[in-house]
Amino acid sequence: MNGLVKTAQRVIQNCVKNPALAGALVSRTQAPVKRDFTRGIWHMSCSKRLDAAVASSHLLHNPSNTCSCGCGLKALHTKGERELVEFLTEEIVAERKAQKVKTLPKEVEGFTVQGDGAEVVLSKKLNDEIIKVTFNVNHTVDSDEFGEGETQPDKQEFSEMRSRPQFEVDLVRGDTTLGFTCSFLQEPPPAASGEEYNDVFGIDEITLYKGEWNDKVYAVAGDVLDGYLYDLLMNVLEEKGISNDFVQKLSDFSTAYEHTAYINLLEGISKFTIGKQ
Repeated sequence: MNGLVKTAQRVIQNCVKNPALAGALVSRTQAPVKRDFTRGIWHMSCSKRLDAAVASSHLLHNPSNTCSCGCGLKALHTKGERELVEFLTEEIVAERKAQKVKTLPKEVEGFTVQGDGAEVVLSKKLNDEIIKVTFNVNHTVDSDEFGEGETQPDKQEFSEMRSRPQFEVDLVRGDTTLGFTCSFLQEPPPAASGEEYNDVFGIDEITLYKGEWNDKVYAVAGDVLDGYLYDLLMNVLEEKGISNDFVQKLSDFSTAYEHTAYINLLEGISKFTIGKQ
């Protein structure tokens, strides 16, 4: 430490002899260089060991002020960070007020819920098979659109945000899995026989494999299946509990789950910004 003090004294003496160098050092201390913060703290802690007059005129020439965001830390935040924290504080309160589901259910229509980050797995056992529904809530939220000719209610200022994720349905028997990739339908498919369809979801892909799935497993797109075969597969899904009503409940849960994840993200950004991770 004595060597460091001597070095600091030599720097100060050189500054006294060289006014240009002193001006350069003072101007650098005024610049908001973030990585120099620790170095500045060391100088301030060692100022008592130096000549008081020199220390007050050079080391504390531009003392830092407590951050106005209320975190109690000094000179760590830029103006942008302070404004971000202030906005997030208000936004989190607003999002919590708009939150329709405060506590996420542990079951959805008899399916046990297991969430891991953005991924959710709904599962239940039916006779000799396990039924699993897997989906990811990332990038699944969109405004609740109105049909053609429908108008938005005057009292509703903004459309409701809904999560409609693509989802996987796995029917597992032993080591064999019959897998379906399904998604929400934007519009009902045209009826060939004049009958109206009311399905809210459709089959995008179907596959059958043993053990773990891999890229070598064959899969066929739902839109190239025979129409009657497609209907039979939809009937099987309904018998397993994957009905229109269940898929609507899945959307409700996914919407609430995604909203909770969004609020958690805002809170995480706020804590990260003020350095309280």
